[in-house]
Amino acid sequence: MMSTRLGYDSFPALGSTAVLAVTDPDGLDAARAAVREVIEEIDLACSRFREDSEITALTRAGGSAVRVSPLLFEAVRAAVRAAELTDGDVDPTLGSALRALGYDRDFEEVRRGGPARVRVSTVPGWRALALEERTMTIQVPDGVELDLGATAKALAADRAAAHAHAATGAGVLVSLGGDMAFGGEPPAEGWRVRVTDDHRAGPSAAGQWISLRTGGLATSSVQVRRWLTDEGPVHHLLDPATGRPAEPCWRTVSVCAGTCLDANIASTAAIVRGERAVQWLSALGLPSRLVTLAGTVVHVAGWPPAGEELPSR
Repeated sequence: MMSTRLGYDSFPALGSTAVLAVTDPDGLDAARAAVREVIEEIDLACSRFREDSEITALTRAGGSAVRVSPLLFEAVRAAVRAAELTDGDVDPTLGSALRALGYDRDFEEVRRGGPARVRVSTVPGWRALALEERTMTIQVPDGVELDLGATAKALAADRAAAHAHAATGAGVLVSLGGDMAFGGEPPAEGWRVRVTDDHRAGPSAAGQWISLRTGGLATSSVQVRRWLTDEGPVHHLLDPATGRPAEPCWRTVSVCAGTCLDANIASTAAIVRGERAVQWLSALGLPSRLVTLAGTVVHVAGWPPAGEELPSR
């Protein structure tokens, strides 16, 4: 971000990094408190790595319907909507498949560990879930483990940006692991951000500067969350049809949409869909930047040339 009047902070969150920027530096403390509160609520509701999380209790309910908090209900409903919008290419019932590949604890612990032993696991599919809004209950079949990883993080970014804007009245950018949401009035020049394979990379990394004002931006990549197994390296973006990592076509897909959640749904599905993603994203009118394994960049649906502003969503 390039401005002399921005308040800025970053800190670890959700197994990644949170970045916060506000147009009024005097509001930074209040914005930070609002963002941290949202992150803590999402983590307690949705983390499959916490023994005390709601989603862990739901998984252990043995197939019984469980009354859940409004936040977890919203998060699971968002994940089911993602499955509906993508014909199941983004699916919340991948938890057991990820565990079978060795992703059974916080990612940094997985990465530091030795090669994981791969086991076979099928994906039951999102239609196996039952949500009842009237009673705020969710029923997960016995033996099915939910993973809300991507959609819950994007939902958290949207909620955090809204809460931080409400707390400060300022323009706000919130990035969680590189997935960005915006609230309030942006800086005069827009929010200038660097789109790369890895959100942790510096401004000199291969990528593109763009400016945004509203909506959300999400990047999905097969380059970052990778770990070793006894069958070789794997990544975390699974194809629900196989329960295995999606066959690589794109190393990175970045999408702009009306919300960070919708951008994340599209970028994740694009990795799974491979070559078919270009036509799909074009038909949806979602500005997107897709990078092949060889580094060739494809712009879709109005994604701008370097240094230009994305249209408001």
